[in-house]
Amino acid sequence: MQYRQFGKLDWKVSALGFGAMRLPILDGKSGNIDLPKAIEMIRHAIDGGVNYVDTAYVYHDQKSEIAVGKALQDGYRERVKIATKLPIWLVKEAADFDKMLNQQRHVFQPFP
Repeated sequence: MQYRQFGKLDWKVSALGFGAMRLPILDGKSGNIDLPKAIEMIRHAIDGGVNYVDTAYVYHDQKSEIAVGKALQDGYRERVKIATKLPIWLVKEAADFDKMLNQQRHVFQPFP
């Protein structure tokens, strides 16, 4: 895997990242992620040197972040940086922002 300096940080990002916008699904339904296969794919990428995972609150009917969080259990969370996006169009008041941000933070916190 090739790595590149990430700005001024003391960290190098893999030239390839893993995007979780189009995870494998069952029954043709976006929100019905094939979790075992998605976990296998994400972990395979990390085992191959990928250290950057990209997802978003709205991907897969708000289930992509959950799938990524499950894939990052068992020591995988400490091996990657995560980028996620918050859908500003769903924020109607400050409480909405806080609610979504807290949901995202909970999904990606390091697991025991």
